Amino acid sequence: MFERAAALLKDTPAAPQLKTLYIACNIVDVLLTKPSDLLVGEPPSYESGLPDESREQQRLNSIAEENDLNARIHESVIGAGYRGDSFVKVRYGVAQDISEVPEGFTAPETDSEAIIEPIDASIVFPELARGSKKRFKAMNIAWVEWVEKPNGAIISRFSREKTDMIPFLNVERHVPGFIIYERYQLFTNGVDTQYGVPVEVFRIGEKVSTGRKDSDVNETGVARPLVFHIPYKSLDDRWEGVSGIEKIESLLAAINDRLVQIDYILWKHSDPTMYGPAFDEEDGSVARFGGRYVEVEKDDVTPGYMTWNSQLEGAFKELSILLGLVFQMSETPQWLFGTTLAGDTSGGTGTSHTDSGAIKARFMPILAKVNRIRVHVDKAIRDALWTAMELENFANKGVDGFEPYEAVYPKIAWKDGLPVDDKEQAEIMSLRTGGKPTLDVHSAIKHLDGVDDSHATATMTRISKDEEDAMGTVDSTVFNEPADGDEE
Repeated sequence: MFERAAALLKDTPAAPQLKTLYIACNIVDVLLTKPSDLLVGEPPSYESGLPDESREQQRLNSIAEENDLNARIHESVIGAGYRGDSFVKVRYGVAQDISEVPEGFTAPETDSEAIIEPIDASIVFPELARGSKKRFKAMNIAWVEWVEKPNGAIISRFSREKTDMIPFLNVERHVPGFIIYERYQLFTNGVDTQYGVPVEVFRIGEKVSTGRKDSDVNETGVARPLVFHIPYKSLDDRWEGVSGIEKIESLLAAINDRLVQIDYILWKHSDPTMYGPAFDEEDGSVARFGGRYVEVEKDDVTPGYMTWNSQLEGAFKELSILLGLVFQMSETPQWLFGTTLAGDTSGGTGTSHTDSGAIKARFMPILAKVNRIRVHVDKAIRDALWTAMELENFANKGVDGFEPYEAVYPKIAWKDGLPVDDKEQAEIMSLRTGGKPTLDVHSAIKHLDGVDDSHATATMTRISKDEEDAMGTVDSTVFNEPADGDEE
């Protein structure tokens, strides 16, 4: 965007001030964050379809909690919003990296666990199945690693560098049932600038040892690759997702241009040139000012500007229209942020509706967008959880102390993130049941406190104990028993 503004202003007096006055309005950040907030701002629940005390449900809850799955979903959706795609990988191992523990010291032992973690989409290279543009037969994770190696005595003497950095290409290839690790030496092959930024190019050399302690081929016991794709928006003719900023890039550039133009006009006219009669600068009674002063005699022509009075007003009007188009194309109501930026308040600010149905109707555009995103997130996360349970069972097969269980395909109970009027919901339930109770104490505690069966049962036990302490009774015959020392 800066290059675009520089090209437009290169022959104008504003060009030297561009670097100082250029304003970048990062409105994309809030537009991409809001769908993530609505998706997991109110945490979803992960259900196996079995009782809470079952082994399957306990392991499902543990995997989701230990991996901070809600936070990972929030990050992945924001990343997919500006990249178009996000990926999550499932592995079984130790979560904490202990490679930096000094030699001679032993890090505390930690148990291996099922890990669900996001992967940088720029290093993931899927392979499509034959005849398909959507199905993957393999997922390759490839990244460049620079390794420090000592130089020889002659090279160190001439280059005065005792070490050198050698690039290697690490490849982690995921296929159904196996992970294949490979490593190749790289050689620098210039810089590519066709996309406007310098990108270092390498030539792949011969295959070298990976240096792994284990085998370069690991069996997973899972009939699918361990990498799962989350597109922001999908099409039927390609696997790559569509980001949330592709269709509004030109509008964003125009918004920044208008802001620069308005700022330059206001800055230029903040200290205007004055005109008036000549005066003696040595006269101490003359006021000082910062702008230029044009001396004008009685019969001189008054200096002036050729002005277009609507220039600044027109820039503001165009800015308002551009902002409105960005919100409209992003399917995001302006008042969702508590105010309107584009100056159009005909639709209200969104704060005058208290009925949940009215609020949901007002949120319809952004809710439809969140539902579309949720379709892809739901499938990827459910597949990842299912795979994590399968991987945990396979890795602990025959291990003493591990209780095996059946990996079940989970269900995620998503929430829309909108405020719910509990009183309104209770009134609706009462009408539908003819005034009969619809909620027991145990379920009410689970719903209001957001806890599972065990926590709700513990809360009910404490409530019963409090009632006994406050309104407890004793056997009436206690009053007939003589006190110590009294005769019958």
